[in-house]
Amino acid sequence: MERVDTSRSESTLMRSEPAHDRATTRTSRGSRDAAHAAFTSLLARADVRVDGDRDWDITINDARTPARILGHGSLGLGESYVDGGWDCPRIDEFVCRLLRTRLDEYVGTAAMALQALRARLFNLQNLRRAWQVGKVHYDLGNDFFEAMLGRQMAYTCAYWQRTTAAAGGLDTAQEAKLDLICRKLGLEPGMRMLDIGCGWGSLMKHAAERYGVSCVGVTISAAQTEYGRRWCAGLPVEFRLLDYRRIQGRFDRIASAGMFEHVGHKNHRKFFEVARRALVDDGLFLLHTIGKNRRDTPTDPWIDRYIFPNGDLPSLGQIADASEAVFVTEDVHNFGADYDRTLMAWHANFEAAWPRFEAQYGERFRRMWRYYLLACAGTFRARTTQLWQIVLSPSGVAGGYRRPGSPSICM
Repeated sequence: MERVDTSRSESTLMRSEPAHDRATTRTSRGSRDAAHAAFTSLLARADVRVDGDRDWDITINDARTPARILGHGSLGLGESYVDGGWDCPRIDEFVCRLLRTRLDEYVGTAAMALQALRARLFNLQNLRRAWQVGKVHYDLGNDFFEAMLGRQMAYTCAYWQRTTAAAGGLDTAQEAKLDLICRKLGLEPGMRMLDIGCGWGSLMKHAAERYGVSCVGVTISAAQTEYGRRWCAGLPVEFRLLDYRRIQGRFDRIASAGMFEHVGHKNHRKFFEVARRALVDDGLFLLHTIGKNRRDTPTDPWIDRYIFPNGDLPSLGQIADASEAVFVTEDVHNFGADYDRTLMAWHANFEAAWPRFEAQYGERFRRMWRYYLLACAGTFRARTTQLWQIVLSPSGVAGGYRRPGSPSICM
């Protein structure tokens, strides 16, 4: 019996295919090769090599990945990583290099244009939609966030001042941030403080224990509310599960840390009006928020789709526009570079704790969360994203506001 040769060469196989199939194969391969060449050339501007051996170089695992990224920009970059299309030992440094050389401006995509159009046409953070981020993100699991965030359960930028960095790690830096907010607000025993977007209650717990104030916090996360009520039991701290537009009552001081990013530019003025209505005439309001350098920059479509639905980072100009008829701006403090270190600390905690959560969340979630934390660290390192603490008063502090200095020792 004659043996059948199953090891035919590629050229033989090509000759056995119909002419139109061979043409399609050549076109597809040619398109992939062209995309790979263009992608490699683009990354070279940021000193990133494809299949290089440095920590910020990337390895392509799927030949379709370059075309996917070139065609879909940031959305394609994130989705292809989660799908296993590429890998990089230091995603944070890779993203930082892309942004520092402004490579994102060379890849204009329909996804970014659509994102900008949606934000202009629709109120993506209205009363109905505002609850989505609580269910999608903040209700992922209290044990998960506890493992990642550390002892303070603070999901906002830590304050890595010099003494803090020398004395300890994330927990110490977060405590320094909480205390910084309390000192900027001039908290005193007997005061009543409102925390808009209170999370698990880290700021309220600190303020009640260290400064003797009573606190009311509002959040749209049922999981945060349940955790916070147990965590702050016995303290003069109240959690309310409601949207900020439903706030009632008057307070001596107001803080909002890490929530304004969910308000949306169409609702900025309403937010400040709500805060002013809730604040006594001689009170202070501290806004702690991530921000973008330019107001015309749309929300990253990957972050919007997979991490923070309906998020909208404000620019400093947008904050000023929305607040100027309601408040006097007393102080602006930018320590956005500290968010790089905060995110890297969260990532280290996440990776260390992952074996506990692997069965529950799965490998795809791990890649998604790793990309989220490290890519965001890269944006702060590149200084394309900022972190502001802004102190506002209803009509100006008599004699002027003075920002308190950093404590000489860590608390």
